[in-house]
Amino acid sequence: MLYGEVHPYGYFRFVNFGHLPPLVFSAEFRKFMEIDKNQMVQFLPLGLHIPEDHPDRNRYLSLDSREGTANSSDVAELRLLSPGDIFFLYTDGVYDGSDNEERQQLEGVMRERYRQPAKEICNALLEYALKKDDRLRQIGEEDRIDDKTVFIIKRN
Repeated sequence: MLYGEVHPYGYFRFVNFGHLPPLVFSAEFRKFMEIDKNQMVQFLPLGLHIPEDHPDRNRYLSLDSREGTANSSDVAELRLLSPGDIFFLYTDGVYDGSDNEERQQLEGVMRERYRQPAKEICNALLEYALKKDDRLRQIGEEDRIDDKTVFIIKRN
């Protein structure tokens, strides 16, 4: 789950409960920009508990039960600097966040489409993901096919 708020001057403030981190596409540089990990706050998915010896345990900042409500240090804030910059939120059926070659392919789709409306960009990214599913079927790896959601926030 990811809960976020978009503010008028290009700020996206969010709390992340186990969702993949957003990618930020720069219209000026025509590529995904690196996001400082210190700007990202990651919590466990709601309802999930990871054992202390699990290799992914160190990916999460807050693993203990919370006594109180969230405060400002629990909220990540990213800023779109230029008109045309894009926040790209996605599920792991589109991109699991681990494959640099796949990230470059997604970046290529964004580079071709970044001037288009957000809906057209979403459609192109989903089309890319469906073609990836076709390749997985051809090689007999249907079990790697997962749900697909794409959400674009584009600064005008």
